[in-house]
Amino acid sequence: MVSRSYSNLLELASGESPSFGRMSRRIPRIMTVAGIMSDIDDDPSESVCSDPSSSSIPKDRIIIVANQLPIRAQRKSDGSKSWIFSWDENSLLLQLKDGLGDDEIEVIYVGCLKEEVHPNEQDEVSQILLETFKCVPTFLPPDLFSRYYHGFCKQQLWPLFHYMLPLSPDLGGRFNRSLWQAYVSVNKIFADRIMEVINPEDDFVWVHDYHLMALPTFLRKRFNKVKLGFFLHSPFPSSEIYKTLPIREELLRALLNSDLIGFHTFDYARHFLSCCSRMLGLSYESKRGYIGIEYCGRTVSIKILPVGIHMGQLQSVLSLPETEAKVKELIKQFSDQDRIMLLGVDDMDIFKGISLKLLAMEQLLMQHPEWQGKIVLVQIANPARGKGKDVKEVQAETHAAVKRINETFGKPGYDPIVLIDAPLKFYEKVAYYVVAECCLVTAVRDGMNLIPYEYIISRQGNDRLNKLLGQEPSTPKKSMLVISEFIGCSPSLSGAIRVNPWNIDAVADAMDFALEMAEPEKQLRHEKHYRYVSTHDVGYWARSFLQDLERTCRDHSRRRCWGIGFGLSFRVVALDPNFKKLSMERIVSAYKRTTTRAILLDYDGTLMPQASIDKSPSSKSIDIINNLCRDKNNMVFLVSARSRNTVDEWFSECEKLGLAAEHGYFLRLKRDAEWETRVPVADTTWKQIAEPVMQLYTETTDGSTIEDKETSLVWCYEDADPDFGSCQAKELLDHLESVLANEPVTVKSGQNIVEVKPQGVSKGLVAKRLLSIMQENEMSPDFVLCIGDDRSDEDMFEVITTSMAGPSIAENAEVFACTVGRKPSKAKYYLDDTAEIVRLMQGLASVSEQTGTV
Repeated sequence: MVSRSYSNLLELASGESPSFGRMSRRIPRIMTVAGIMSDIDDDPSESVCSDPSSSSIPKDRIIIVANQLPIRAQRKSDGSKSWIFSWDENSLLLQLKDGLGDDEIEVIYVGCLKEEVHPNEQDEVSQILLETFKCVPTFLPPDLFSRYYHGFCKQQLWPLFHYMLPLSPDLGGRFNRSLWQAYVSVNKIFADRIMEVINPEDDFVWVHDYHLMALPTFLRKRFNKVKLGFFLHSPFPSSEIYKTLPIREELLRALLNSDLIGFHTFDYARHFLSCCSRMLGLSYESKRGYIGIEYCGRTVSIKILPVGIHMGQLQSVLSLPETEAKVKELIKQFSDQDRIMLLGVDDMDIFKGISLKLLAMEQLLMQHPEWQGKIVLVQIANPARGKGKDVKEVQAETHAAVKRINETFGKPGYDPIVLIDAPLKFYEKVAYYVVAECCLVTAVRDGMNLIPYEYIISRQGNDRLNKLLGQEPSTPKKSMLVISEFIGCSPSLSGAIRVNPWNIDAVADAMDFALEMAEPEKQLRHEKHYRYVSTHDVGYWARSFLQDLERTCRDHSRRRCWGIGFGLSFRVVALDPNFKKLSMERIVSAYKRTTTRAILLDYDGTLMPQASIDKSPSSKSIDIINNLCRDKNNMVFLVSARSRNTVDEWFSECEKLGLAAEHGYFLRLKRDAEWETRVPVADTTWKQIAEPVMQLYTETTDGSTIEDKETSLVWCYEDADPDFGSCQAKELLDHLESVLANEPVTVKSGQNIVEVKPQGVSKGLVAKRLLSIMQENEMSPDFVLCIGDDRSDEDMFEVITTSMAGPSIAENAEVFACTVGRKPSKAKYYLDDTAEIVRLMQGLASVSEQTGTV
């Protein structure tokens, strides 16, 4: 049920009716629309419909969901215990809104406050935040929040996503089921909050970061057609790391309930796609520059775009008198003393590599004594966001290293390292950026890290700051960056000196190189970086993401959707409106009414599961096929990609069964008939070219095999590593197409196979042949059933569908083209799996026995 603790929130906001006073449309508390899977009572009095007349100029609206609201909250100092709320100008979520522009889109925020609010105050606080800031606060009990945030998020997900395995209790948190349950509970509470303000037909929802990875499932379950995007701001680990997570599949499926999933870099996206392939068996395709995963008939798009900074905010901070005063102070402290400032700005956590940076500074001073007394590393250490033993260890290690280095290389009036571990205001950090000759970011793993971007813009400065630095307005600006290759912003800063932070010598050399670099080179690198950072700001990032989300959701309205699965395995199947599940009652009724029937059946994946090790038919399958074949009104064909010797052996007991082998190249009307070919006899000399090529790929791809048929060659990689096998298959496909360009064959890829076969051969030939035989015998079928499971069967579906308008099928015939599984297909019907196919065939065979036509 929807949380009732917040049920009158909208009425509180307006004082009259459930709507926002300044919003572009009325906001329903609960919507009842087609395609919703929810346990909400269907009481019409509880349902509020969208009222387009509430505003003359409706805007698009987006609900931004994150762990924390972009709000600062503090108690009034007058003793009244009232709250004072203000925007958190440093919040990315607020900067995102400014980047989108208030005139174009309306933004609602859903998230937690940093401060705890007593339950007695929550209604009042909710009203104030909704009225004034359009924020919907999510209130969590302190114990639940601690287990969710400090427990599961910070002690389990965060270390794992930064490549830290819990090999021992001291190295990251071991998986704890109760913490996972707290995580799921909080995600559900967030979903309930969103439910209270969403208009599911129109609103977009954008969920941020790893704190809410389960949320898409809860939203998709309530609103099957919700327009939902998710952006991960942390790294996504390689599959070898991620697959150690006990709830790995649940989180993957939850993310796949989004329409668009965003990552900062291709590496993070590639790791996610690899996990989907290895753990869920899902493949991806790139079409016209867009990457998409087909998931239950839905296309989940993948977006790769690093976030940017808020140019306007940073430039306004650069113009503050406080910034100017701080810059003067730092110039006096460093430049006037003929000292060069190197700058590091990092959170005090285990992944930011502060101690590695200090060791590199120590190495630099040892190897290059000429820099002693001339350079100073200012290390600003922001307070850690998490808690725990690891944070205390980092703090102790950092302070010890600073003390040692300063004692070794310092002298009166000079400390080579200045550690600032007290909170600084943003303008103070910006002042350090302005003065620093080089910025060092040596994190061992970081999702994005915008420090280099802020540094570049700060070094561009403005006229007043340039004057303080003794620069003419026309003087080209300069900046130098030494950055870790393991942070998200590294690929976009091609002019930076990239380093492996674990290699202390290399980092020290990079610092020396940056200090010694010629001025024109520094200026060129700065100009290149400034051009990129200034054009790829947070507004560009947000607009680009929303444009892709809108494109991905464009066909939601014309899709039929329904949910399947339980808990976090829930997923939505989205199909074309004309694509339906084949009803047993409907087909049995049609079967009973008709007298001339054509039945075409694929074998592998249709009558026999793909995953089965023993592929030969069971005695039960043979009995069902024989019962159908003995019905004098039926003509039954089994169509397979296997060789004719194999199908002949397997179905030797089926006297009246028609067989088609090797995708229809060979065809036999019944057991005692001769095999005929549907195309001219194939010249197989091309095998002498193709087989050595396939053999090469078999030797280099463990788990792959070659199947040599009479007219075709098949390279199968079903048992190979899925990523490597898929990669090798693409290479093999190109290789074979190249060497066989002048041969009368086609090269095609299928499910875990690459196949070479004669041109013109397809299962569609079998369907044409069957219909023509029946037409020649003046037996135009009034019932056609065609069932298959993969791409090769689509040719049969196409022939059957197009023949409906021709003379080969009786007028008003009952035609059923059916695929296995809910997926895009030329068939109009589907059944879920091979078990349902077998039950269907068994049912039809029973009808034949009961009617006495056998």
